[in-house]
Amino acid sequence: MKFSTRAPTALTLTLAGFAGCAAMEPAPAQLADGVLVGPGGMTLYTFDKDVANSGKSACNGPCASNWPPLMAISTDHASGDYSIITRDDGARQWAVNGKPLYYWSKDSKPGDKTGDGMLKLWQTAKPAPKMSGYSAPRMGGY
Repeated sequence: MKFSTRAPTALTLTLAGFAGCAAMEPAPAQLADGVLVGPGGMTLYTFDKDVANSGKSACNGPCASNWPPLMAISTDHASGDYSIITRDDGARQWAVNGKPLYYWSKDSKPGDKTGDGMLKLWQTAKPAPKMSGYSAPRMGGY
C-alpha cells in the first residue's frame, strides 16, 4: 500500500491558515452613528494638527488631559486601517488612516459628539472611505 506525502502537507497548511485566523484581533474602534467609537461606545476624534502617517501625536501634556488618547497595550498589533504610534511619553496610541485617535473629556455618555468642530481643529473620527460600486473583474471569460 502506498501513502501520499501530499495529504499531511495539505493538512498542515490548512491548519496553519486556521491558526492565523484565530490570532486576528478585533478592531480598536467600531462604527456607530457614522463615527468611530472606542470600547464603551464613546466617540473618537482626530486632531487636524496631527500629520497623517507621521507616527507622532501633536496633542501632549495639557492637551492630552482634555483629549485623552485611545491607548494601545503592549500586546496590541496594527491591522488594516489601524496603526499604533508612539507618543512623546513612550506610551502607545491607536491611529486610523495614520491619524491618532482621541476621546473628548467633555463627552459624558456614548453617542455624545460635543468635541466635533472644537476650535475648528477636532473632528469626529470616521472610517476610511471605501470604494463603492466596485465589482471584481469576472474570471474565466464568462
